[in-house]
Amino acid sequence: MIGDLVAQLRAEAERSNERRVLVLAGDRDAGIDAAFSAVEAAEIDDADATIVSTREGFRFERVSPRSATEVLGRTRDAVIVDCYDYFAPNTLGQVVGAVDGGGLLILVTPDLEEWPDRRNEFDESLAVPPFDVEDVTGHFRSRFVDTLRQHPGIAIVDIVADVDGDRDGDGMVVERDGLTDPPERTGHVPQSPPESATFPTLAYEACLTRDQARTLRSFERLAEPGNAVVVEADRGRGKSSAAGLAAASLAADGKDVLVTAPNFRNATELFDRARELLSARNEIRTVREDGRCFETGTGGAVRFASPADAADLPGDPDVVVVDEAAAIPVPLLEAFLAADSVAYCTTIHGYEGTGRGFSVRFRTRLDESDLDVQEQRLEEPIRYAREDPVEGWAFRALLLDARPAVDVAVEDAEPESVEYRELSTAKLLADEHLLSEAFGLLVLAHYRTEPNDLARLLDAPNLSTRALLSDGHVVAVDLLAREGALPADLRESMYEGSRVRGNMVPDVLTSQLRDEDAGAPLGLRTMRIATHHAVRNRGLGTHLLESVHDEFADEIDYFSVGYGATPELLRFWDRAGYRTVHVSTTRNEVSGEYSAVMIAPASEVGGDGGGASDAVGEGGEASNAGAGLLDRHARALRDRMRDGLSDAQRDLDADVVRAALGACPAEREVDLTPYGWRSVVGASYGPGMYHAAPGAFRDLAMAHLIDGRVDLSDREERLLVRKVLQGHPWEQVADELGYQSTGQCMRSLGEAAKPLVDEYGNEVARAERERFRGD
Repeated sequence: MIGDLVAQLRAEAERSNERRVLVLAGDRDAGIDAAFSAVEAAEIDDADATIVSTREGFRFERVSPRSATEVLGRTRDAVIVDCYDYFAPNTLGQVVGAVDGGGLLILVTPDLEEWPDRRNEFDESLAVPPFDVEDVTGHFRSRFVDTLRQHPGIAIVDIVADVDGDRDGDGMVVERDGLTDPPERTGHVPQSPPESATFPTLAYEACLTRDQARTLRSFERLAEPGNAVVVEADRGRGKSSAAGLAAASLAADGKDVLVTAPNFRNATELFDRARELLSARNEIRTVREDGRCFETGTGGAVRFASPADAADLPGDPDVVVVDEAAAIPVPLLEAFLAADSVAYCTTIHGYEGTGRGFSVRFRTRLDESDLDVQEQRLEEPIRYAREDPVEGWAFRALLLDARPAVDVAVEDAEPESVEYRELSTAKLLADEHLLSEAFGLLVLAHYRTEPNDLARLLDAPNLSTRALLSDGHVVAVDLLAREGALPADLRESMYEGSRVRGNMVPDVLTSQLRDEDAGAPLGLRTMRIATHHAVRNRGLGTHLLESVHDEFADEIDYFSVGYGATPELLRFWDRAGYRTVHVSTTRNEVSGEYSAVMIAPASEVGGDGGGASDAVGEGGEASNAGAGLLDRHARALRDRMRDGLSDAQRDLDADVVRAALGACPAEREVDLTPYGWRSVVGASYGPGMYHAAPGAFRDLAMAHLIDGRVDLSDREERLLVRKVLQGHPWEQVADELGYQSTGQCMRSLGEAAKPLVDEYGNEVARAERERFRGD
């Protein structure tokens, strides 16, 4: 029976250049056997099939579910996904795009009625301590099963291990046949170059759609400085291939092309197409062993660098191509605007990132740049027909097309008019539009939102969601994670090096900052918070946080947040009552930013200020647990950054330093020796030199940046950071801060120190100052 069904599915898929899904639900072993039979019935060669499974020993190519990224960018006639031991939304998102037009995606699943109640290894990853896997729900899979039963092009076959006499003899019954009777469609036709094209004819002949050829033509502008190209497309439209053909064409013309992407895997398609074109033209002179750089005989090159490294424009490239730009943070995207010419290629609805986030958060800055910008949109799929029903199913099942409410629906929202609501899983599942709007905002809030995050939102026991609604539409959303309240044995294990899932702040404070008691208080961390772009700067984000504080303050000990530190974000969270307790010593490899952790004791920001528990603070006095946690880690941060800024944090942005220390509540007592005070006063009011006592200047700078008791200009504070705390050479600091000479920069430091001496100086300092002032 299954052979006949598969033959029909395969025939109409090939006829229409679409794909089909075959669900084999029931016994695992029988399902895998049936999947093998299906591949044979579809007359698909073993070499063109892949099975994704935790098991081994198959005749097909086998990929582990956790390594499903190996399938990204490849084309397969059949992909079998064994959904038993490990079924993660990311896995499906990674492999579905690999199935070619005319091909089959085969899912081997438990009985569909029972599947939501089963738990597997992915569910275990959602069981954040102190919760266990029994606390994880199956809402994502319930919704997923509904999409299998509702969308066209999906066949469902129930399979049992033992033949049931009521069935037709082979242990199978067809629940849905998945047949749609689509019209016949022809394949793609290679394109011809426009008459005035400057790229090679072979490059255009490698294009499979008119969209792709038009995109390649737009890339020709990059040969001249001052141009930018923005290419947007859903997955499978050939944007990376077009970028690769363009990179090769530019390199053949002697241009140095720097390619960047979240990681090299994302750029594999681009490099493959570039290498194929250059090889066909005999243009390649050298290839680096890892395949991440090749040079042409004309002196051109195509080379890869990570986003953080590429942001410095190493080697002064002629052209920068940013692939998967939506998955790269805005500060790094902005850095590429300094290139002679740049292309941003972004996926609109994809496995990683979101083109909507790219357009909302970055396009304004791009349009304000000096570059001449041209946009290109690819609509026509390369691997399958535009009407392919599997793409529409995958978009809905994984919410790849989730987006916020349209602007007009929320444009009147104000803090006084919105409704604060819990978005429970039941509410989200009952209202697909509400789920899409909420998840769409969360996608915008973070550069690496993945399908797994949808399952976390619906199933993870430690997560909850709060939102502001205007006329039923989501205008702001806050995804919250409960952390801490960990038992003593687990805290001890963390202190000794074990990692604990889902407890980011306790983990950092315990394992990195050596506080074994940090996991005892109960915290609530904002994982992601977002406000609709149409109503930003109206105080809605602050209003949402205040509402969260009021609701939870009596249940927990502290609120927290961790994020890639920018001056704007640090100031936002400072205004919301959060205080800095940690700034990382290394940059995030993708974002290029240092991370900040901030906490707000529940007793200080909301409700009646009760908190959940008491803890013993320094000196043995009982204190609110959240306040005690903040106090000891704020003091530790103060002491750590005094020295760390001249070491591991030496390149930390001066405005990030200013904002981070300004949000640190640990005042620093200025206790200089008489020699230190005489040296500082001599360098500010007299003929002395800064280098006579740099440590004394450092203590003064730290005190000022933390408590802000003196009115210094922004440039003077940056001077304190770059020279006094980070120890950069005078010449570099003078150039960076716009001083006319190093002498002027030195004199400015002395002038900046005068009000610090006046504010913090003791009797020794005052006497020394009066000596030089003649008072």
